Amino acid sequence: MADDKKRDDFTVDMGDRNGKNFEPPASPLRHSAGPVIPAVNNPVFPLLSYCISSILMTVTNKFVLSGLGFNLNFFLLAVQSIVCVLAIQVCKSSGIITYRDFNVDEARKWFPVSLLLIGTIYTSTKALQFLSIPVYTIFKNLTIILIAYGEVLWFGGSVTGMALFSFGLMVLSSVIAAWADIQYAIQHHGQETEAASQSVSTLNAGYMWMLFNSLCSAAYVLGMRKRIKLTNFKDFDSKNRKYVFEVTAADLYLTAMFYNNVLSIPILLACSIFLENWSSENVNKNFPIENRNNLIFAMVFSGLSSVFISYTSAWCVRVTSSTTYSMVGALNKLPMALSGLVFFDTPVTVPSVSAIAVGFVSGIVYAWAKVKQNSKPKTGILPTSVPPMSASSQSARDSFKS
Repeated sequence: MADDKKRDDFTVDMGDRNGKNFEPPASPLRHSAGPVIPAVNNPVFPLLSYCISSILMTVTNKFVLSGLGFNLNFFLLAVQSIVCVLAIQVCKSSGIITYRDFNVDEARKWFPVSLLLIGTIYTSTKALQFLSIPVYTIFKNLTIILIAYGEVLWFGGSVTGMALFSFGLMVLSSVIAAWADIQYAIQHHGQETEAASQSVSTLNAGYMWMLFNSLCSAAYVLGMRKRIKLTNFKDFDSKNRKYVFEVTAADLYLTAMFYNNVLSIPILLACSIFLENWSSENVNKNFPIENRNNLIFAMVFSGLSSVFISYTSAWCVRVTSSTTYSMVGALNKLPMALSGLVFFDTPVTVPSVSAIAVGFVSGIVYAWAKVKQNSKPKTGILPTSVPPMSASSQSARDSFKS
């Protein structure tokens, strides 16, 4: 249709070709400049947007959680989920995006994933509350190891030698970061003081929450992958619609994000009401009058940042290659870790900087390992019989059929 329309637009009456007075029409003016790339197709904008939004969300969460004795974590997460749902609903009403309307049957199938998400984001806030942003970012790499071996068990994935090497670097960076934190706490407060013991206990609590967060995050990612296949979510329908950004397969997580937040809101509110202290004294402690407006703004802004991260991720995949996006995800760990040194009173020591550097290199090595693994051609002959299937693969296959 586009080619036919283009031919109709540039049809020129040539007159009588057999006549002697035939004169060719004047050539249309041509621009000598090269094609102009629209702003939305320029890879610089989405890549910068993705990096900035992910850093802003981590920094704003840390700002809220670093308050003196902040303990309304469920309320924080409920506010973020409400803001997220309102934001994507406004975008849908404006025609920028679209996704499935709420369906009870799909919600029932997706509910277990939403429970895993609640565990993931709650343990994330607790870990970020006790640990600095650089240490939190470094330990977050350990989730990659759990997800990789989960894919091996349940989705027939594989781990290459380079990926295994990157896993070793991730573990090494985590050990260095933990050792640097504990050493600084002991040296700063003294060897046998009560303050040193309390500081080390706080760090140990952060490491335990980080372990729980890694387990919940891996379970959430793997569970979401299974449920997306089971429910066949399609977030964008490009037929007979016009959007600011074109539709791509990378956008399929928007409906999942909608269901995650809608299903999480009542649970988070219930947990906040029944499990958290809502006395006037505790509310004033969490939201002191002199800083209350800034905290509320940060909570709302962090919810918007979660939408920006999902949207800019899809934008990055559309206008760049998967290789570029993978590398940017790895490179983004460095400015995110450095943001903790810039915006917060995080000690800058040789071991802590070394841990950030090793964690940064491990992310690049892993991203490159995935790029090389995905670029390998599928070789071999077609099988003439059904290959043997493991029990875990068979269970996954049966769950997709149910």
